[in-house]
Amino acid sequence: MKRISLTLALLSVAFAAQAMFSQNEQGPPDAATMAQRHVQHLTTLLNLTPDQQQQALAIFKNQPNPESEHQSMKSAHQALETAITNNDSNGISQAANLIGSMMAQDIANQAKAHAALYQILTPDQRNKLKELGHDHFFFFRDGPGVMMRHPGPQ
Repeated sequence: MKRISLTLALLSVAFAAQAMFSQNEQGPPDAATMAQRHVQHLTTLLNLTPDQQQQALAIFKNQPNPESEHQSMKSAHQALETAITNNDSNGISQAANLIGSMMAQDIANQAKAHAALYQILTPDQRNKLKELGHDHFFFFRDGPGVMMRHPGPQ
């Protein structure tokens, strides 16, 4: 169960990040567009029914605004960069704590959404998700080129 929840969370973040990286010059797509893309992908992977698609779309549309999250993370990274440049230990700690807190909140939000999604899946869809695993999913973060791979528990 823990592994499936992590897989779902990583899926969501990976596809949200994909949407952000494929953005046009106007900025990241809105929450509704990101939710729609994510539900389309889940439909392809898990063969979601129309009713499940509608429920999943409602779940993912309730995610925080990606534009404001992106701007907040960008500002926090700029504050960290400034603190490093100024050799400001307190500023470094504050900015790092802020970035960590924002990342933790983002992960919690994604996990809660995927916990809700997991509840609407059939046993067969849950098994399919389990079979897919999560070793090939990446967790992308806003900021200056940070990309981390989280293979999860083995």
